Amino acid sequence: MMILSAAGSSIRGKCFMATTNQYGTHREGLDYLPRTGGYGILTINGKIACARIGYDNFKYDFPGGAVDPGETPEIAVVREFGEEVGLVVEVVRPITDLKHYIIHENGTPYNNHSHFFEMRLVGEDAALKIEADHELVWLDPMVVMTHLKHEGYAWPLALWLHDQSI
Repeated sequence: MMILSAAGSSIRGKCFMATTNQYGTHREGLDYLPRTGGYGILTINGKIACARIGYDNFKYDFPGGAVDPGETPEIAVVREFGEEVGLVVEVVRPITDLKHYIIHENGTPYNNHSHFFEMRLVGEDAALKIEADHELVWLDPMVVMTHLKHEGYAWPLALWLHDQSI
């Protein structure tokens, strides 16, 4: 069965090309800067690794973030897993990419070109963790699906979950 999804999507190792999906709300009058990010889906025993963000009104996100100069999304997601949740990981395969209008916590509007990857756990290293407001939590897939910080990020999870059931 052939399944088409966003550009660069991979279903059972097959890549398909299509239009990159756009998510989020474009607010009139804002100048959205382009930004590229890498994010990962890592599971252990049916639970998905998430970063719980904040101190009171928690938000959940896949570990990941902006690509620094000289990095690829693959390098960025590995670095971000360490910085956000103290995990050492490696990229298994790409899942998909999408664009999402976001307002960063510093107030900057971005149209984030987000690349999503399936990850494999290599180990833990608490010394890598530098983001104090991020805490590693392991959640059921449906909790992740319904509680993500950015609603568009449910799409890569849906693709990944579909792939697991084939």
